[in-house]
Amino acid sequence: MAKSENNKYKIKIKDIKSSSIKKILFSFLSKEQLLELISYNKELQKMLLVDIKKNSRKIKIAEKNGKGKEYLKNTNIIIFEGEYLNGKRNGKGKEYYDDGELKFKGEYLNGKRNGIGKEYLRKTNIIIFEGEYLNGKRSGKGKEYYDDGEIKFKGEYLNGKRNGIGKEIFYNGELKFEGEYLNGRKWNGKGYNENGIYGAVEIEIKNGKGKGREYDFDGNLEYEGEYLDGERWNGKEYEFYVNGKLKFEGEYLNGKKNGKEYYKDGTLEFEGEYLFGKRNGKGKEYNKKGFLEFEGEYLNGERNGKGEEYFNNSKLKFKGEYLNGKRWNGNGYYQHGPINYGIKNGNGKGLEYYDNDKLKYEGEFLNGERNGKGKEYNYFGYLIYEGEYLNGERNGKGKEYKNFEILFSGEYLNGKRWEGKGFDTKSSTYFEIKNGKGKGIVYNIYSRLEFEGEYLNGEKNGKGKEYNTNGFLVFDGEYLNGKRWNGKGIEFDNDNLRFKGEYVNGKRWNGKVIQYYYNTQIKFEGKYLNGEKNGLVKEYYKNGFLEFEGEYKNGKRNGEGKEYYLTGRFKLKGEYKDGKLIKRY
Repeated sequence: MAKSENNKYKIKIKDIKSSSIKKILFSFLSKEQLLELISYNKELQKMLLVDIKKNSRKIKIAEKNGKGKEYLKNTNIIIFEGEYLNGKRNGKGKEYYDDGELKFKGEYLNGKRNGIGKEYLRKTNIIIFEGEYLNGKRSGKGKEYYDDGEIKFKGEYLNGKRNGIGKEIFYNGELKFEGEYLNGRKWNGKGYNENGIYGAVEIEIKNGKGKGREYDFDGNLEYEGEYLDGERWNGKEYEFYVNGKLKFEGEYLNGKKNGKEYYKDGTLEFEGEYLFGKRNGKGKEYNKKGFLEFEGEYLNGERNGKGEEYFNNSKLKFKGEYLNGKRWNGNGYYQHGPINYGIKNGNGKGLEYYDNDKLKYEGEFLNGERNGKGKEYNYFGYLIYEGEYLNGERNGKGKEYKNFEILFSGEYLNGKRWEGKGFDTKSSTYFEIKNGKGKGIVYNIYSRLEFEGEYLNGEKNGKGKEYNTNGFLVFDGEYLNGKRWNGKGIEFDNDNLRFKGEYVNGKRWNGKVIQYYYNTQIKFEGKYLNGEKNGLVKEYYKNGFLEFEGEYKNGKRNGEGKEYYLTGRFKLKGEYKDGKLIKRY
């Protein structure tokens, strides 16, 4: 009797008919609690239409058929939104980077990119590829673009690589190479110098073999020598910074590359062996002051294998083994000799230094990353943080310091202030953050003011001011999810003014805009009006001569304008509509 009395109050999941009641019953649970519960209950999985993927950064909470969204684990950041069929992405959809920026927009089939789509450059919303996909890879016809939107390549693809007929375009729009590609390599065709109007053939390849020269975007010689199987085989290679300074020089011998890398001021940065464009084999690294910083082995561009680090006085800093760029097994030393700490299998205590030999971090490591208790110092050696770390970031309790006084004390989450109080002695300002929301003040590693304003979810949200490394105000306005949203600001590119004006909804709205070639030569100067280039503008060739001056409307040539030859000589005067010349005067 007692048994039946107890049973009559038990409700089974399958007996609940209303989907609304089901949602209410489980609405109080967090995502993690919900996942834990439904991991062991298939009936509940079916009821809530939730897919479980353990050991994944993604939590997918979406209907198996129809429209839905995917979120980054433990956040409200959307990483996909679109259509599903049988639990997989099918139809139209959008992918986002983990900071919420648009990454891809297009068509899907059976969970993979299939059909027409577009890829976007992070933090710019600029299209870097548009074309056809098959089973998640570029396959079919497509176009690649430079990071300012100019066409870079158009042709055919297979399995994510250039395959078939295609054309490469110089940054100035001139033809660079035309012919056939195989597995991403030039196979049959001809290449030209940057001034294609002269038609000078610089490369001629047949069945992957040939000789020639290649030039970079600024017309600098990039490679001169022989090709085999479409790869550079025997010859010399060069690479330059935007300021024209040499960045890399190397030599190929039977396909194997050895070379040197340089800092922007011409100081040697690295010398050693390469494979497929990355540091592989033995090599040496130097800091910006010219002192040997590291000597050892590399794999896929990172320190892997045996190696040694040095202080500026040539004394040993660390000796041991590296894994994926991290210290893995070995001993660290004080600047004047004796052993200070040891690391085994990526675990233990360790020290990190700036290039001026000032201490950057001291504390505990796990799997080669900061984990546990530790301290951080600024570029001049003064304490700026002490507290707890997880997976290389500030997580848990900690304190920030400014001029030996506490700037903030509280808890951190994924490297961000999450809950606590602070006081800035310089401005006599108190601030408080709770659950990632509140006001805050941030200083850079040079102890200069970097940001002051409001936060939400640990990111810049609301009113705030931003300063550059020299302490000059570069933005004053509103932020949304860490981005400039509404207000006045300045943008720089290699210390050159790029934009000065107003932002509306995260876009340049009204103000002066200047675009540059890779060699810092001005390419375009004009104004933004209502989010588009409008009004009188000037366009320049890479050699600095004027190419066009006239009117723009909605980002294109519209109205009267003048064109000039590459030599600066007057070419024509006419009328434009939607970017095209429709009438000559």
